Amino acid sequence: MGVLSMKKSEQLLELRRREMVETLKGYGIVNRRVLDAFLEVPRHLFFDAAALELAYNDGAYPIGFGQTISQPYTVAYMTTLLVERCFSGKVLEIGTGSGFQAAILDAMGYAVFTVERIAELYERAETLFSRLGLHIACRFGDGTLGWKDEAPFDGIMITAGSPKEPEPLLDQLSRNGCMVIPIGGSSSQQMTVISRSGNDLRKEVFQQFSFVPLVGKEGWNDSVF
Repeated sequence: MGVLSMKKSEQLLELRRREMVETLKGYGIVNRRVLDAFLEVPRHLFFDAAALELAYNDGAYPIGFGQTISQPYTVAYMTTLLVERCFSGKVLEIGTGSGFQAAILDAMGYAVFTVERIAELYERAETLFSRLGLHIACRFGDGTLGWKDEAPFDGIMITAGSPKEPEPLLDQLSRNGCMVIPIGGSSSQQMTVISRSGNDLRKEVFQQFSFVPLVGKEGWNDSVF
């Protein structure tokens, strides 16, 4: 591809990114920090080269191993719930996947820690973070157990559907921390926010979504899927 063609392609992708943000506004996403992060992070970098034209569509996209990169609205919705309750600090993400959600959190100024249970996705994301110069701590393992050595966390975001809130993750919340997690059955879940105030926990329930299952010791059993 020539220099002019590359420049034109980059301009088109930037235009598509801005259109994606306008779509998010139309859905009711108004938090300026969230919208600015979506403008800053090039979502197409988290897609295979063959699927670049799909990167800014308003939909999820498969990334292999039964996983997906979530719909932009879903990422923005979860991120808004988090930032409204956790303005700054350390955030633990469970389910690294493509790495896009972690990159959004990084762009918003959080210290991001992320755990992925699928070795190939973990290696792919860690390589991408390094190539993009993102200071995101990435770990391979059972995300339902959290990252005890780095706890407590001001925010915890679970990007897979869980049958319940994993106890180890609740234990790793700071005294004023919050957890954003989709809870429900294997086919659909309700977005839930659990906020800690000292020893007290408060639960809020929001919209319904459909996520891939949260597999692990404190989630769904892998043999079920």
